[in-house]
Amino acid sequence: MSELIPLVLVVDDEEEIRKILIQILEKEGLRVVTAEDGQESMQQICLEVPDLILLDVHMPGINGIEVLKKIKGIDDDLPVVLITAYANIHQAVEAMKGGAYDYLAKPFDNNEVVWIVNRALAEGQLRKNLKKLTDHYNGNFSLIESMGPSEKIARLTGDVHRVAKSDFSVIIMGETGSGKELVAKAIHGDSTRASAPFIAVDCGAIPENLLESELFGHEKGSFTGADRQKLGKFELAHGGTIFMDEIGNMPFGSQAKFLRVIQDRKFYLVGGIKPVNVDIRLVVATNQDLLEMSACGSFREDLYYRLNEFTIQVPSLRERKEDIPYLAKRFLDMANIELKKLITGFSDEAVEALMSYNWPGNVRQLRSVIRRAALVAREMITEKDLSIKRASVPGLAFSPRVEGMPWKNTSLKEIVQQSVLAVETEVINEVLRFTGGNKARAARLLQVDYKTIHTKAKKFGIQQNGGNDDNKT
Repeated sequence: MSELIPLVLVVDDEEEIRKILIQILEKEGLRVVTAEDGQESMQQICLEVPDLILLDVHMPGINGIEVLKKIKGIDDDLPVVLITAYANIHQAVEAMKGGAYDYLAKPFDNNEVVWIVNRALAEGQLRKNLKKLTDHYNGNFSLIESMGPSEKIARLTGDVHRVAKSDFSVIIMGETGSGKELVAKAIHGDSTRASAPFIAVDCGAIPENLLESELFGHEKGSFTGADRQKLGKFELAHGGTIFMDEIGNMPFGSQAKFLRVIQDRKFYLVGGIKPVNVDIRLVVATNQDLLEMSACGSFREDLYYRLNEFTIQVPSLRERKEDIPYLAKRFLDMANIELKKLITGFSDEAVEALMSYNWPGNVRQLRSVIRRAALVAREMITEKDLSIKRASVPGLAFSPRVEGMPWKNTSLKEIVQQSVLAVETEVINEVLRFTGGNKARAARLLQVDYKTIHTKAKKFGIQQNGGNDDNKT
C-alpha cells in the first residue's frame, strides 16, 4: 500500500531544515526520505525513485545545481523544487530554466511548502499519466497539459482521440473562453491531416457581404475593389482542417451555400466559372444550441444534421474547478516570464477566492485575472491582487403555500401532485429567467436533458424570450 503514497526526497545539509520538512510533509500524509548531500541523494534515488525532490542549492561537495543536472539525466519528468537562501533567488530562477520545477526561499512559510509540494506532485502525476496515455494511444495529448488534469478533461481527451483519426465533421459546444479552439487544434493535431493546414474562421467577425469571398475567394474584377484574385479559406485549408468558430453566427442566407460546399466538396470563387475541388476536414464550434436554433428557424436543420456527425461538449471552468490550481500555476509561470517577475505562488485566501468564483469568462478570464494579479503583486498573489469578487451561486427560494381549503373534494395525492407541478413550474420559470430564455443552459443547470426543459416549458406555458447565447450569466 505504501507505494501508492507519494515519496518525497529532501536533500539538505542542515539537519534542522530536514527535520522541519519531514514534519510538514508527513503531516500531509506523504512518505519522506532524506539525504544530507548530493552523493547520498543519488544513492537514495537508486534505491527508490521519488515522486518529488526538495533540493538545497548550496551543499558541500556536489552542489544542488550539479545534482539537478544529474537528476534530469536520469528522469527529465521528475519534479525538483530547489531550496535556497532569499539572497540567491536569482540563481534558483536561472536553475528553473535548466529543469527545476520551482523554488523555496529560506526562511520558508509552511503553507507555501505544502502548496508547492502538492502542486508539483499533481503535475508530476499528470506527466506520468500523459506518458501512459501516449504509450497506449500513440497520440497527441498536449490538450490535458493545456486544459488541466481533471476527470472531465480526461474524458474530453478520450473523445478527441476517438474522432481524430476519422474524417467525421465535429461540433464542439461550450461557453466562450472554455477552450473550444484548443479542442479543435487537438483534433487536427491527432489526425492524419496534422501536417496539412489548420485554418480558423470566426463566423461572427466577418460581415455578411464579405463572408462568401472570405470563405471561397474571388476572381479579379468580380466586384468593386477586387483588384486581384484571392484564395478563400476553404482552398487554403485543402488537405487539412477548416475550423468554423461560432458557426451559429453565420447569416442564414450564407448557410445554404456553405451546406452545398461541404456536401459536394467543391465551390466556385466569387465571379468564377470553374469549380474548385477541395479536400477538407470540417470542425465547427458554437456557444449556442444549434438544435434549438434550428427549431426556431434561425439555423438550417439540414446543415445542423450534416455537421453533427460527432459532438464534443467542452465543460465550463466552474464545472471542473479542480483544474483551477493547476491552470493558475501555469498562467502564473507564463506571467512571471512575460513580466520578468518572481511571484512565488498564491496565498491560501487567494486560492479560496479562485475556487469560489464562478468564472463566467472561463479559462480565458482566469488567465487574464492571473496575469493582472502577477503585475500588481509583490512576492505572492493575495486575494487583494485578484480582480474578482467572490461570487454567490444563484439560488432559488420557495415558500410552499396551502391557500384556502384545497382538501375539499380533493385527495392528498392530488394536492401533492398539484403542488409539485406548481413548484416545478416556478423552478423552470426562474431558471429560464436567469439564463435569458436559454433552454440548453437551463437544462445543464438543472441537470436534465434539453428535451425535458423544452417539453415542460411548453406544457406549463412558460415563455421566456431570449437568445441562445450560452455565455450569459
